[in-house]
Amino acid sequence: MIKPIIEEEEFNGIVFTQATLRKGEYENCSFSNCDFSGLHLSNFDFVDCLFEDCNLSNAKLNNTSLKNIKFKSSKLLGVNFGECNTFLFSVSFNDCFLNLATFYKLKMKAAKFSNCNLKEADFTETDLTNAVFDACDLSGAIFENTILEKADLRTATNFSIDPELNRIKKAKFSMTGALGLLNKYNIDIQ
Repeated sequence: MIKPIIEEEEFNGIVFTQATLRKGEYENCSFSNCDFSGLHLSNFDFVDCLFEDCNLSNAKLNNTSLKNIKFKSSKLLGVNFGECNTFLFSVSFNDCFLNLATFYKLKMKAAKFSNCNLKEADFTETDLTNAVFDACDLSGAIFENTILEKADLRTATNFSIDPELNRIKKAKFSMTGALGLLNKYNIDIQ
């Protein structure tokens, strides 16, 4: 079945748990103040779209395409991005809450996270080459077999990254942030 293509539409203040979002391909659309919490968005396609002031907490994204998607001032608590269609997967986040989000095994080269709360987010086996974490809180975030080569974490806080379990060649850290690379040694630095 061919999916309908919805282009250049604006969706404002819609609670999609009460209204229906047609399954299809959304191109150059903007979603503002919309509630998608807990919604099954499986097999949807979003291309060049903006989600601003939206709640996508616990939304299901099985085989969902996210191509050049911008999330601004949105809640994406517990979202499993690892279930998305990986073909041309590209997202950026600005002022978002991504606590408990999962990015397992995704290729997110040059991804941008700006002023985001990423507490307990899972970046296991994620390729974050050249990614930027600008003023992000990474408390309890999981980095295991993660590629962070040339990533910029100079203004990120509260991260714990084991250099022996992750690739961090040429990654950028602030002097105080670099202490997050030593947490596994349980040493007292004063």
